[in-house]
Amino acid sequence: MIHEVDEGLRLLLVDAGLQGSGVDLVFDAPTKDWSARRNAPTVSVFLYDIREDAARRRTGTSEEYDEQGVMTGRRTPPRWFELSYLVTAWTNRPQDEHRLLSEVLRSLIRTDALPGRMLTGSLGELGLTVEIEVAAAGSAGRPSTLDVWSALGGELKAAIDLRVWAPLSGELTPTGPPVTEGLLVRTATARDGEMTGPGRRLRYEGASDPGEQGFAAGRERRLPPGRRRRGGTVR
Repeated sequence: MIHEVDEGLRLLLVDAGLQGSGVDLVFDAPTKDWSARRNAPTVSVFLYDIREDAARRRTGTSEEYDEQGVMTGRRTPPRWFELSYLVTAWTNRPQDEHRLLSEVLRSLIRTDALPGRMLTGSLGELGLTVEIEVAAAGSAGRPSTLDVWSALGGELKAAIDLRVWAPLSGELTPTGPPVTEGLLVRTATARDGEMTGPGRRLRYEGASDPGEQGFAAGRERRLPPGRRRRGGTVR
């Protein structure tokens, strides 16, 4: 799911014409060594935090069917996760960096969700909305931008804080195939020790509806000797 969110963000920025202007779009960590090696205007979309959105957790299962309408398994609900990205621009001059960062910001704030045509893999199959939030106020428990830069070993610079809420598909438990062979009936071993036959398979092909009482509705059940039928006499 994480790599599919990366691809959705890449397509969103490419659709805005960012990559066509000669700018490299990468998902590398903007460390000091990395910045020293780059040789072209670059936008880094660095994933630095992943945590579950527990408020969206659900229980239960849903049934899945194939093209013939046969149930193939049961799947647990998806789990939602919040992915936090640090978006930075890298050029040789601060003015160019700010101009590039402004273009990125304009591209991101045009929508509050990744367009469906940009969702691939499991995100596309689930068909759920992948929300994004740009440059919002920090929430409790999340690393601050200063903490991220300190961990990267680089100098603090202007960055866009981007958050994405994406579903991770639930676990699928396959179910057995439908019964097509009918019921196999075997009798017990005879009292004299002789084995009975191999059994008989029952198949009710084209049988009519037996109604609410079942196939035994027209039969009268015989009771063992000495047993009294309710409301009747001993037989």
